[in-house]
Amino acid sequence: MRTKSTLLLISLWLFVTAGAQDFKSLTPTPPMGWNSWNYFGKNDINETIIRECIDAIAESGLKDAGYDYVVVDGGWRDTELDADGRLKAHPVKFPHGIKPLVDYAHSKGLKFGVHTVPGTHDCGGDKVGAYNIEEVHINQFIEWGLDFIKVDKCKLDLDCEANCWTEEKTEEVYRKWRKILDEKNSTMVLNISAYKFRDWNPEVCNMSRTTGDISARVSGEAFFTHKSGDKRKDYAPRSVMGIAHKNNLCADFAGSGYWNDPDMLANGDNGLSVAEQESHFALWCVMTAPLFLGNDPRYMPDSDKKIITNKLAIAIDQDPTEQGRYIYSENAVEVWKKNLDNGKSAILIINAGEEAVTNFSPKLEQLGIEDGAKVQDVYNGEKYKLSGTTEFSLEPGACKFILVN
Repeated sequence: MRTKSTLLLISLWLFVTAGAQDFKSLTPTPPMGWNSWNYFGKNDINETIIRECIDAIAESGLKDAGYDYVVVDGGWRDTELDADGRLKAHPVKFPHGIKPLVDYAHSKGLKFGVHTVPGTHDCGGDKVGAYNIEEVHINQFIEWGLDFIKVDKCKLDLDCEANCWTEEKTEEVYRKWRKILDEKNSTMVLNISAYKFRDWNPEVCNMSRTTGDISARVSGEAFFTHKSGDKRKDYAPRSVMGIAHKNNLCADFAGSGYWNDPDMLANGDNGLSVAEQESHFALWCVMTAPLFLGNDPRYMPDSDKKIITNKLAIAIDQDPTEQGRYIYSENAVEVWKKNLDNGKSAILIINAGEEAVTNFSPKLEQLGIEDGAKVQDVYNGEKYKLSGTTEFSLEPGACKFILVN
């Protein structure tokens, strides 16, 4: 009897332990998709737009390029829960609810997700949070057939006057979400959006925000390093470069089904120049970041599509070997590197200054690259040998993104 009891306990322990790690098998590489927030925000979204965006993603080549998650961010909920604590779709903007949209996305070969909140209120102050009724909301998400949930740490309004989200409370609440999802054998990707990295994030979710919101159309416009007229020396916190450097601090923790999330892309009509969009996309690819588009896929200029469907850039992002990182700077020029499988690497050189740069030569020894290495330009396909005397000229915001063979 003791032997059988012991075996039973061991089996149960193994089952629980395995179940707790199964969620990481959902994201062997960084997830890719589209999120409604950066372009549409909370007020400009509705179910017709979402259906049109699903069609555009499925038919424009984005799905074929790997963008298979469609995530509706803020704006889909009603302003209150029902009498049983269940979420309600906005009666005007989403009159048919969420499940028909999930089914429609699935019919197109896409996956579907929504934004939700773990506190008592959403970021706009509506009392629609899941605090202490997490299982009610998770059951809804499972009933709808969701594939992805972005759990955004908005407002927790308990019996305190200041910010109720202590670090202890934050960890407690998000671990509760993980526990419930595991108990239900859920296959939903869990995206924690709590605005900075915490050392327990890889144990709890598939991807987690490491930064505040990136600036995009929803907040006025995106900016690469600074807002117009901003004279600060450091990168603005919500700029592309500011976000990238904050995400870089957590590079050691990415991989094995967990990915650092520096926020959605501010691509397309969000305010960046074409050169800045190339650098922005290359940065996210070097950082092995989840690639969630922030454009309007229904009206996508060729310049945007060419960048975000670049097969070589996406392959670099999807290589799970490591999160690439910042290596060094020379004046306004930054150099980043990602080591890839089979000994290859990706090098990203960015002019983050306001003046054009000529005759920049990378320091190969500092990058661990042999003189004369064969390389390929990711964006124009050009192949050549890289030496210590190779010189690059870069306009402000422009980059050289190269694959070292």
